[in-house]
Amino acid sequence: MDPVPVPDVASALAPLTTLRLGGPARRVVEATSAAAVVEAVRDADAAGEPLLLLGGGSNVVVADEGWPGTVVRVASTGREVLRRPDGSVLLTVEAGEEWDDVVAAAVADDLGGLECLSGIPGRTGATPVQNVGAYGVEVADLLVDVDLYDRGAGAVRAHVPAAELGLGYRTSVLKGRDDAVVLRVRFALPGDAASAPIRYPELARALGVQPGARVPAAAARGAVLGLRRGKGMVLDADDHDTWSAGSFFTNPVLAEADVPDGAPRFPAGPGMAKVPAAWLIEQAGFRRGHPGPGGRAARSGQHVLARTHRGGATAADLLALAREVRDGVREAFDITLGAEPVLVACAL
Repeated sequence: MDPVPVPDVASALAPLTTLRLGGPARRVVEATSAAAVVEAVRDADAAGEPLLLLGGGSNVVVADEGWPGTVVRVASTGREVLRRPDGSVLLTVEAGEEWDDVVAAAVADDLGGLECLSGIPGRTGATPVQNVGAYGVEVADLLVDVDLYDRGAGAVRAHVPAAELGLGYRTSVLKGRDDAVVLRVRFALPGDAASAPIRYPELARALGVQPGARVPAAAARGAVLGLRRGKGMVLDADDHDTWSAGSFFTNPVLAEADVPDGAPRFPAGPGMAKVPAAWLIEQAGFRRGHPGPGGRAARSGQHVLARTHRGGATAADLLALAREVRDGVREAFDITLGAEPVLVACAL
């Protein structure tokens, strides 16, 4: 199927992002199949145009100046469930599928494993790039392989193993690069209706179980969605407190000796610990709802890690607020927080 150019009105990128921020692109192409994604990317490369790949727009901050070339919006759809002889399931998903729809469908089909990743906005192709994770589960736990379009070679690479993707805490070898385009993703699920082991203490408390227990996947999904809604982390078009890119800063991984006194810590490898960015931000004096310039961008009133668009803001407003928080934490703890969203034509 040939790529279909979106009407001119869609050249504005703000409506295509969960922050509702960002300037226009020269051209936006909606690619509704893997073949259309490849063709659109090849066309842009042949024309020597700057290329931006965009899915659900949930993990990006686009500069007010916009994008000077082509934006390919990945909108391919399709899911396949293959039961294997050992009882497990291979779930194949096209990159343009909305991620929470994938999780909901798996739970409805009595397939556990993905439920702790409920309520995360965006499309499936982004999940291995970011190694999306929440409530004790991350994509790396379930990912089998991906199909990629290699722009340098001009060829599709099928079944690239997860082991080759350098999956780490909210990162992979694909993050921050545009030479490999995710077309399709495959996950291995246990094949029953039970959740993954409940590892996250907050979720275990919400479910009334001990850490390590397995519960019906539907129950875990419901609890996760409830927790996320309570933090303003389930997108609602009518609620500006959810107009965000999710958690703006990643939790820093530090040498044990460098963890601030009194800080919560979680194991992150030999001699290393992960420290909640939210704790550092609050201890540095920033509270929920803390406003940025003019109050048009502000920290979420429900979640300390989210930067939200309150209406009438610019990307510059949002970034100014993020810099204020980053610099305040650095001054208080000598720790520099890293941004989790992809910054398009802009920087902290």
